Amino acid sequence: MYIKRKIDDFLIEWKNSSPKKPLIIKGARQIGKTESVLHFSANYANFVKINFAIEKKYTTICEDGYDVESIVKNISRIDPGKKFEAGNTLILFDEIQDYPEIATSLKSFCIDGRFDVICSGSMLGINYKKIESNSVGYKSEYPMQSIDFEEFLWAVGYNQSAIDDLLSHMISATPFNQTTLKTFQGLFLDYCILGGMPQVVRSYIEKKTFEGTLSLQNEILADYKEDIKKYVEGIDKTRVLNVFNHIPIQLSKENKKFQISKVASGAKFKDYWGCIEWLADAGMINICHCLHTPDLPLKGNYEDDKYKIYFRDSGLLVANLDEESQDDLRSNKNMNVYKGGLYENIVAESLSKQGYDLFYYAKANSTLEEDFFVRTMKSLVPVEVKATNGTAKSLSTLIKSDAYPDITHGIKLVNGNIGLKNNVYTFPYFCAFLLKRYLKTMEF
Repeated sequence: MYIKRKIDDFLIEWKNSSPKKPLIIKGARQIGKTESVLHFSANYANFVKINFAIEKKYTTICEDGYDVESIVKNISRIDPGKKFEAGNTLILFDEIQDYPEIATSLKSFCIDGRFDVICSGSMLGINYKKIESNSVGYKSEYPMQSIDFEEFLWAVGYNQSAIDDLLSHMISATPFNQTTLKTFQGLFLDYCILGGMPQVVRSYIEKKTFEGTLSLQNEILADYKEDIKKYVEGIDKTRVLNVFNHIPIQLSKENKKFQISKVASGAKFKDYWGCIEWLADAGMINICHCLHTPDLPLKGNYEDDKYKIYFRDSGLLVANLDEESQDDLRSNKNMNVYKGGLYENIVAESLSKQGYDLFYYAKANSTLEEDFFVRTMKSLVPVEVKATNGTAKSLSTLIKSDAYPDITHGIKLVNGNIGLKNNVYTFPYFCAFLLKRYLKTMEF
């Protein structure tokens, strides 16, 4: 069973583009990169796939040079069955972090133009930095993450008209009827528990139950930890693992700011920031920076040593929950586990998958705190994550105060229905994946 992904349409556009550069698909392990390319390869008469992680014999193909003729000749020598037809062949260089030298050849492939080339690799450690510096200007990149809620809705049978209807309710601030509200709340709960790893979602759809999904998630977590041991270079592997293992612990606290001092005795920011950056580059986590002030611009306007860390896939956070929280979530459908940590993680994931960088604000010596910020062409929009549809004091303060001229409206995400009051737009959590499209239609 193939699960439709947003990259599918992008790949067709890439195939039809001119001039066409070799494409690098970036992202963490097991999010569906290779599977999507295999599905796309049906558009070609010939498909040449090389996986450098498991087919080490191909790590000699550049020994005679980085020109197309030499590389194609060396590939065909190793496997004479591989066919190279000009204009109708797709070449996939998979797991290129295990053979970053191949990236040097992308300039030659781009200039030559006879073959379409896709490289896929996990953003793991220093090897990817080598890849990024090669063939500058002669390659394009596509950042990929695990299945988002929209793709999940496609997978369980919803079409684009259903999604457009959700957006139209948001734009008109019209509450959903109870049937629609309960239906999508239920689907969203399922998605939060499952996460977006294709293997997990596919199992759920095929079996129509959650049977075995937790085991699959735990296997993925174990694989991620093995990747840390295998690929971390230049920094302490144990420190990276300690940071990774402490994320759910720190999300369970009222103050979800990540505290290095809690990771290990005597731990300091300067000694651990490289570990956090490594996990972010590997596609395992999202970093949410604390703003100096809630003003535009956002980039550069944050404190280096104040941040929150979220799992990039919320299903992996769920798999990390303690047994009591697991039972509460699965049996009682209580998403407010870990003091709202799951709510925040799923919103952070949704914003990241829409292309947003993540920022929050916590005013020193004050109760003024805001979970996330996004922006429109004209203004800064605070986004508050609430477990219940109660008063959002910080949101109201930011909107009303003359001290924050960039903020005129706010968004509140709740386990409830659509509403509008005092320039605060309230939406159910399941609408979070539509925020970017929604804000493009609004004037504020």
